[in-house]
Amino acid sequence: MQELLQFAQAHYTFPLLMFLIKAVVFSLLILAVIVLIYDRYIQHDNQLLINYPLIGRMRYLFYALRDPMRQYFGDEKFFDSFDKVKWVYNAAESRGLMASFSPEQPLREARLALKNANLVLNKEEVDEPFRVTFGTDVAQPYTATSVLGRSAMSDGSISPEGTRAFARGAQLGRFPINTGEGSLTSNFLTTHRYNPKDNRYLRIERGTFFARGIYRMMRTVFNPAIAARVYRHMVLDPKEEDTFLFDPESLYCYRINWDAPLEAFPASVPDDLPDIILQVGSGLYGVRDKEGKFDSERYRKVMRFCRMTEIKMAQGAKQTGGKLLADKVSDAIAYYRGVEPYKDLFSPNRFPFAHSLEELFDFMGELKQLSDKPVGVKIVLASPEAFAPYAELIKQRIEAGSNAYPDFITIDGADGGSGAAPLEMMMTVGMTLHKALYVVDSALRDHGVRERVKIIASEKVLTPDDAMLLYALGADFVAIARAFMMSAGCIRARVCSGAGGHHCPVGLATQDPKKRASYLVMQKAHRVANYHAQMLDGLKGLMAIMGVKKLSEVGHERLTFKDRTGKSFEDIHAYFEERIS
Repeated sequence: MQELLQFAQAHYTFPLLMFLIKAVVFSLLILAVIVLIYDRYIQHDNQLLINYPLIGRMRYLFYALRDPMRQYFGDEKFFDSFDKVKWVYNAAESRGLMASFSPEQPLREARLALKNANLVLNKEEVDEPFRVTFGTDVAQPYTATSVLGRSAMSDGSISPEGTRAFARGAQLGRFPINTGEGSLTSNFLTTHRYNPKDNRYLRIERGTFFARGIYRMMRTVFNPAIAARVYRHMVLDPKEEDTFLFDPESLYCYRINWDAPLEAFPASVPDDLPDIILQVGSGLYGVRDKEGKFDSERYRKVMRFCRMTEIKMAQGAKQTGGKLLADKVSDAIAYYRGVEPYKDLFSPNRFPFAHSLEELFDFMGELKQLSDKPVGVKIVLASPEAFAPYAELIKQRIEAGSNAYPDFITIDGADGGSGAAPLEMMMTVGMTLHKALYVVDSALRDHGVRERVKIIASEKVLTPDDAMLLYALGADFVAIARAFMMSAGCIRARVCSGAGGHHCPVGLATQDPKKRASYLVMQKAHRVANYHAQMLDGLKGLMAIMGVKKLSEVGHERLTFKDRTGKSFEDIHAYFEERIS
């Protein structure tokens, strides 16, 4: 060994490497001296750095690393176990979903649990089509081909590429996708192909012979995405690039021409689109005129591409109007929403047609008349007493023969998420979903209107058991946001809002062009569809061990609860009556 070391020292001195190491060390020392002098003798804004120059800087470095690094070195605080988070990523990437021994962290002691059957079924015996129909008294009811869908996430809070991935994933997986209050944008229509025989409702742009030649050459040399980006830049105004779709066969760029007459729009939803649920928030984005007032004609045009409408009154972590910081209000987002670009966009707290519950229901009736499609409302409950007026008014409208009431109610729990919301509202406002769901289901049954109103549940759903608990509590459909975000590449860096100059590092929840450019739309679309498929497969597995063939057979009697004192509630009604009253 000694001879080997002597040989290496004699023949391999690495003079260049040693010079570089010395240069780096010397540069760091110079930088340290400069920082020390600045902190101690020049700056007068931070007393910690005056007393502890250099060492004090380490405090701010570690503080900056706390959030992005917590998921790697800290315990899982928000979900029951980090194993649930890993399940989502594994499901999206089609990896094995079996676990060994127990979760890395024990599940909380106080929790709802599912009852297994004495005589279970094989998974193949579960005969569940996973369908649900919304709208019992509209001309065009909507039958969803899944009981799971992507919850509301606006194009704007999500990048254009991210929205395209979700839209493609929804079409591949055959499940609904909610637009969020940011309106129907071109990115939700990304699968809609250009048809030269039916294009009266489109604005069309096509490049010159030279531009088309450049595109074909670049597609040969580079990947199609880069070629398309260059072609769009040559053909379109830079401020409009993100608002146009591109057909690689005809080389046409196109987007919806909202100025076209209503009769030019498709009579029914095109077959090449996913099932889209339009959400209308207090800003009325996408369905308003230049003065910001509701535009019934624009709404009718939008609904030619959507299956039903959801009015957003509130969501779990955002009891105020929707918030989109200036960095995310790009030229494209400003075009979609009819606002000025690069200015903070804060929607009003109160929905403009909700000065009273009667006015809100009347507006629902107006939307049904305009679209002939189901209309519902998204709320967060404060108490059982807060929902009683809803149930009573629904009963009154039905008895009067009016359809001015919600075909579905979306219940978001207090722990519902948001890319931008006041911290003081995130965990202290509203009822948690399990209790709120029990309240709504019970109230609608007590008033005899449960069959007329479907319930959508949304809050902290990652794995099939999370969803199954909601079905057992009365949900007809489960809307998922976080897990779909994770399946689309989210690493939970907690910089979704764009505040402080931070941007989503994977390009999913940002409008930063550099981050967006590397987002892999088609790969993520397939992973979104994979996650949905694995969720349905997991639901079938749970139904098999519960001994039920139909999801409708899963009810309160399939649940049990044990609190932190060890007290068990086999009668789930007794638990909720004790905890809610």
